[in-house]
Order: sequence, then C-alpha cells, then structure tokens
Amino acid sequence: MTELNITDLELISENKMFGGFQRVYAHASKVCNGAMRFAIYLPPAALNGKKVPVVTYLSGLTCTEDNVTVKAGAQRMASELGLIFVAPDTSPRNQNIPGEDDSYDFGSGAGFYLDATEDPWSGSYNMYSYITQELQEVISNNFAAADMNRQGITGHSMGGHGALTIHLKNPDLFKTCSAFAPICAPMSCPWGEKAFGGYLGADKSKWSIYDATELVKESSSNATLLVDQGSADTFLVEQLKPELLQESCEKSGQKLTLRMQDGYDHSYFFMASFIEDHLKHHVAGLS
Repeated sequence: MTELNITDLELISENKMFGGFQRVYAHASKVCNGAMRFAIYLPPAALNGKKVPVVTYLSGLTCTEDNVTVKAGAQRMASELGLIFVAPDTSPRNQNIPGEDDSYDFGSGAGFYLDATEDPWSGSYNMYSYITQELQEVISNNFAAADMNRQGITGHSMGGHGALTIHLKNPDLFKTCSAFAPICAPMSCPWGEKAFGGYLGADKSKWSIYDATELVKESSSNATLLVDQGSADTFLVEQLKPELLQESCEKSGQKLTLRMQDGYDHSYFFMASFIEDHLKHHVAGLS
C-alpha cells in the first residue's frame, strides 16, 4: 500500500453511547485534495484493549457521515457485537469546481465511490482510493483496537453500490459485504449514467469496473452478499434494478441473499429496521 503521510486527526465531536464512544473526526486527505470527515463508533470491547472487527458503512446521495450515525441505530448492535463502525463522508467538499453543487446526484455528496478520470474531477473525486487506501491507513494508524484483517463493508443506495463494487474488487480486504437498496447496475440507470459519464467520460467500456452487475460476472467472491430491498421503494424500477444483479450472480455462481422487504421504502426507517441483521451477517463472516 502506498505511503500517504497521513496527518493527525482532528476530533470534531464525541458522545458516549451504549458504553462506547461515537466520534467524528476530520483529517487532511491527499487523494481527495482537502479535509475529509468520518464518523467512528468504538464499542466497549475496543476500549478494553481487544482487537475487534471493523465494518465500514457507505452512505447514499446527498448524505454525510451524520445520516447513518444519527438515524440507523447501528451503535446498539455494534456495542453488543463488539464491532467498530466507520462511516465516511460521501465525497470531497469545497473543491471550487464549476457545477460541483448544482445537483443532488453529481458533485458534492455524490462521489459514487470511484476514482474519476475526467478533468476537473480527477484531482479530488477519488473516493475509491480514499476508502480502499487512505482511510485504511487512517484507521490502522490511529485506532489500535481495529483488526484490519477482519473488515466488512456495507452501504445504502449509492453507498450500497460502493459496498458491492469495492468488495468485489477487494475481497481480501473487505471479507464480508451487504447492502441496503443498492444501485445494482449503474451503467443501466439515470443516476449511474450521469455520474459515470461525468467522472469517467463518454467511453462506456471504462464504466464496467464500477458496476456490480458487470463485476460479478468476472470477479465473484467467496462471500455471501446480503442485499435488502424495499418493495415500496420509489427508486426500485428506474434506478436500483436488483433483478439484474440477481441474474448476474446466478450465472456466475456468486452467493447472494436478496430479500425483498414488503412495504418498505428507501428511507432510513427501512435501514433502521434491518441494520441488526446486517451487522450480525458481518460478525458471522468475520469471526
């Protein structure tokens, strides 16, 4: 892994919760060209000198590290299970790029967990490298309790897309994977087409390395992917397309548990309903 010369962390907030601590930090990021923030929940086991597994959660469009921290209720189960729960921001901020803040689904809050190749985005919109390299060093260097050999990844919507693709590209780094209402086939939906076209350029042959439905055809993992999807999700048909992921998994032999949850929508009410199942899924795979 490339040495990135990580600077010291700045503690933004700290709150005691379920015997552990919910903290938010900022740090200077080379790959994202500025300050980045992440939330981290340290369970009681992590405060007692034990090495504990780490689950990274990737948020969706418009979100910051606060959404899952405040709304999903992950900390209670992370405390009981002995998990460090990390939630980074969704994109670089304040890059002064024209159009960066013009829409909710591109630019700020919409990094799509890829490394941009198109100017001017390529100088900072590198969330794939941030999650797989830089944040890895930040956690490893600053939290001795984090067992970096036992890591899982999960996420919601755009973050579910990120979790699936990052796991499939790095199955030895993130050994377990789950997703809530993920964008399963971004090459085939408006959100993905807009983001990939802007960040990666017009050549669609370069898009497939960030599309879970395409990746799984070539690089399936030994893990079982757990995907929860609400049947009342207004984005289901046009944007999310779990049936395409399921079809690719069946063809490639990738183990997938796809659960259609009757009546649930795209909100954090849905997330909070099933976060316990997902964290237990990760613990089982990392034990």
